[in-house]
Amino acid sequence: MRIKRHIVTAVLCTLSLCTFAQLNTDRITAIGRNALYFEDYVLSIQYFNQVIRLKPYLAEPYFYRAIAKIQLEDYQGALYDCNAAIERNPFSPGCYYARGYVYRQLNQWELAEADYTEALHFSPENRTYMLLRADTRAQMGQYDAALEDIEWILRREPQSASVWSEKGQVAFLKKDTLAALAAFEQAATYDKTNPAVWSALGVTNLMLEREEEAYAQLTQAINLGSKWAGDYINRGLLHYRRHNYRGALSDYDQAVKLAPRDADCYYNRGVMRQDVGDYNNALADLNTAIELAPEHTEMRYQRALVKMQLKQWSSAVTDLDSMIARYPYFLPAYYLAAQAKTQQGQTAAAYRYRQKAYELEQNKEQIQAQLAAQPNTDLQIAQAQPQKKDHRKEFSSSTAQNQTEVQEEDQKYESETRGTVQKRYQDVINEANIVLSYYSQDQSLRSTNYYHAIVDSLNRSEALPAALRFTAQEITLTAEMVDFHFSEITRLSQQIDERLETQQPEDAALVSLLLARAIEFAIVQDYTSAIDDCTRALQSPAANPAMTVIITFCRANWRYRLLEYQRATGEQEATVNMDFDIMLRDYDQVIRRQPDFVFALYNKANILCAQRQWDDAIDYYTQAIGLDNDFAEAYFNRGLTYVYTGENEKGLADLSKAGELGIYQAYNLISRFK
Repeated sequence: MRIKRHIVTAVLCTLSLCTFAQLNTDRITAIGRNALYFEDYVLSIQYFNQVIRLKPYLAEPYFYRAIAKIQLEDYQGALYDCNAAIERNPFSPGCYYARGYVYRQLNQWELAEADYTEALHFSPENRTYMLLRADTRAQMGQYDAALEDIEWILRREPQSASVWSEKGQVAFLKKDTLAALAAFEQAATYDKTNPAVWSALGVTNLMLEREEEAYAQLTQAINLGSKWAGDYINRGLLHYRRHNYRGALSDYDQAVKLAPRDADCYYNRGVMRQDVGDYNNALADLNTAIELAPEHTEMRYQRALVKMQLKQWSSAVTDLDSMIARYPYFLPAYYLAAQAKTQQGQTAAAYRYRQKAYELEQNKEQIQAQLAAQPNTDLQIAQAQPQKKDHRKEFSSSTAQNQTEVQEEDQKYESETRGTVQKRYQDVINEANIVLSYYSQDQSLRSTNYYHAIVDSLNRSEALPAALRFTAQEITLTAEMVDFHFSEITRLSQQIDERLETQQPEDAALVSLLLARAIEFAIVQDYTSAIDDCTRALQSPAANPAMTVIITFCRANWRYRLLEYQRATGEQEATVNMDFDIMLRDYDQVIRRQPDFVFALYNKANILCAQRQWDDAIDYYTQAIGLDNDFAEAYFNRGLTYVYTGENEKGLADLSKAGELGIYQAYNLISRFK
């Protein structure tokens, strides 16, 4: 029977889910946590809903459901679940931590600070709770209290670049520029590859008028791949001060590309164009800047200067009047307005502007305080590249790559594979393992041969409900599809039980049923059950050699998925090496039985990479490429491995080949590694 992926009755789905949940709510919770880890948030909520319906007195499913809602930015729903979890277990620090995060997103800073303090009451050594409380206190203006929390962490982690950066930011907010500089310098000592640290140093030195240091540090941030427009704005300002207008224009152009809604980008470029006499383009930039930030009256003064050059007298006076209304003691606006009125032949109006300016100058001693509050009409200094403040990743062990928030390139085409793909940021991360699945994303662009004869033979035998395919790009399931696979688990379990009851435990049909159910368990991310079914099938003497290869390959893949989750959550730290050895033995068995099974070689190389056994990994990638010279993923991963080991030339060559074979993301990495 082929899988009917889109038609499942609601009654059957509900019954199958409830039946499965009644068997073991602990297992349902564990599977929900798996889904949460693998960022299937909607799916995980469905699991936790089932547990809550069956055991509404438990705090844990409410807590995990709150986490899933946080990831989906449903903060009100998450707050409800956090409250429910705390009502059921008021002694769980994680619940207070999660609720504190929700309060932060809702700008309820006092409540957030109270929750982090409560979390620290139950877990006083928790670094994450302390750091978030420090950040919350800084947002509230409690800078000294925030610095006390940060110093507590630094006494335990004196080489933490992120904590030193946090200290620098708090000192900056406190307007202690020298302390901020010292903290950012410490951060750079411990993390020389983070563009945000160099950005912070550059801005701080710019504020201290140490232009040489600022220029070098901003350039370093940009060379490290910064996508923060402010770095280009600030370096452009330094180019401008050095009268390097070509360099300034280049940086401002890049800033506009990165942040097309940032008024400072257009304002600075407009001022620079004004200075070089490009008045029409300067006016266009200043018009855009004012449209984006109409509250910044200072920009109208610069636009008035440009309009004066273009002899747009009346419009210039309108801008100057806006400036005078906001800053009534800003004398240059009066003199310019008088000049414009003179050019219009309105001598009486011109006299009134000059007379007002004269009176202000004569009384400057009496209005000294007001005169000190003058507008800043110079080029604007952008803030430092911000440290990533979205702490949602703390709730899930799927940690993001070392990348600050970036502005994505405007999409010129609907298809992501068209246009200047090298400008689209790509995380520096290996291509995933090749697995067997019923589902796969479109792989038509890639040249890899996703075929092996023994899998094709199994598919033609129709021993499984659907055809298996090799893929490194599995799809995200819909709720309807998930429900269907639960019903499949129930159906297959009944068939397995029937065969066992009729004393037919050792036939080939039972092996096929066990593999089919293992696949279903893996699809819903119950990897423990999937592995158990594989082991049981392999123990049967009815498993033929081809089936043994497929089942062993699948078991290794699913064990890796399970281990990935367990390691991230700290559930199996003591047996990590043993589990890696078990996986490697499974892949070795596949390779011995079927030496041309290229995907076992590739997956083993990925595991060796995870263990930082770079040379061995390169050897297995090379063997895989020897069997399939168009193996795009193997070229890509071997290229990254070469880069990790300092062999950039070989790495760039492999990445180039991977791009040629269809992994277009390689081109972004090539442009950066060069």
